[in-house]
Amino acid sequence: MNRLFATLASLALGGALMVAGQTSAAQTKIAVIAFQAAVTQTNEFQRDFADVQKKYLPKRQQLQALTDEITTLTKQLQSQGSMLSDAERVQRTEDIQEKQKQAQRMAQDDQSDYQSDVQNLFNLMASKVGSVMNTYAQQRGYSVVLDAGQTQNPTVIYANPTSDITKAVIEAYNLKSGVPAPPAAAAAPKPSANKPATTRPAARRATRTANSQ
Repeated sequence: MNRLFATLASLALGGALMVAGQTSAAQTKIAVIAFQAAVTQTNEFQRDFADVQKKYLPKRQQLQALTDEITTLTKQLQSQGSMLSDAERVQRTEDIQEKQKQAQRMAQDDQSDYQSDVQNLFNLMASKVGSVMNTYAQQRGYSVVLDAGQTQNPTVIYANPTSDITKAVIEAYNLKSGVPAPPAAAAAPKPSANKPATTRPAARRATRTANSQ
């Protein structure tokens, strides 16, 4: 008899825990967001990214002019090489090699500075968009927000489209910032997603490239 009571009590406890677990799960609202896309698709990011592109345009034009000069000098050396003295041929070859080194240094410096500027812009915007996302989630009773935008280590296997708050957060940020959409939005880069921990949704992992120039 005591064994029977113990069995019934165990079953009752197990059922109560199951119901409690189901109730807790039902009360937990979970949302997903493509956080990197949310950051780079805001009007403010698009505007400032276009400014970064303009900043580097003169340097890239200068580099292109130097590259064209190297191409022209190389073709001239190839076509006129047989008519030049050994000394002239050596001198022209050295001039071309020096310009090639100069172009390589310019390209490396340009790429490094460009990536740094884009990454800094992304980090700044990630912090600001993260703040708006947190407020949006809290006001709507979401307990957890997962980043569905990860490509290397995806956090979300499946999510109902109605739980995706990416577009809503973008619209909320645009409204708060007051920045109008750029007339011709620049293509958003893929910066290293080294976002500050305070801007990341709960239960997401850390991640990272700047857009190719």
